[in-house]
Amino acid sequence: MSDQPSTTDSDRARDIAHERAMQELQAQRREERAKRKLSGGLLIVLTGDGKGKSSSGFGMVARALGWNMRVGIVQFIKGKWRTGERQFFARFPDLVTYEVMGEGFTWDVQDRQRDLAAAGKGWARACELIADPDYDFVLLDELNIALRNDYLDLANVVNVLAARPRDKHICITGRDAKPALIEIADLVTEMTVLKHPYDAGYRAQKGVEF
Repeated sequence: MSDQPSTTDSDRARDIAHERAMQELQAQRREERAKRKLSGGLLIVLTGDGKGKSSSGFGMVARALGWNMRVGIVQFIKGKWRTGERQFFARFPDLVTYEVMGEGFTWDVQDRQRDLAAAGKGWARACELIADPDYDFVLLDELNIALRNDYLDLANVVNVLAARPRDKHICITGRDAKPALIEIADLVTEMTVLKHPYDAGYRAQKGVEF
């Protein structure tokens, strides 16, 4: 006796209906893809109060490395402490340039002039990476925070990004993205908090937050 459940007429009808529906959906998807002719570099903004902005940005860096793309990373605001992403991407010195330009969180630094100087150096390095044809993907981690705190001139940042090489991908992370930046972006995702372990008393977890 077979252990497989018997197939009823009702099941067979549902299977046939499912197959037909998927065939129609496949045809629609192929037609939609055929209409899309654009290609080239994207300006991506990851913002919002929820966790996952930098994590998503670094995930795209890993994806780019899978295609042997060369990547430049500039971290604003965040300090020079050890993180899993920094240690991991150090394994790819020929493909990844990783610049930590921040002095740390503003409540730790407590010196606005130091923050201004660090942001200025970070943006100068970002401009070099954006202009360099050897780089395919540039991640500007927490640039939104530097802009929110008025550490950089927004008009200058927008102008540089709008005039970027059209074959280069740029990803910008950080909460409170400026409307002018969202306006010129090709892809914008806002992370929303539903639950966070910090609210339940957990400390930042190695391998999850850093």
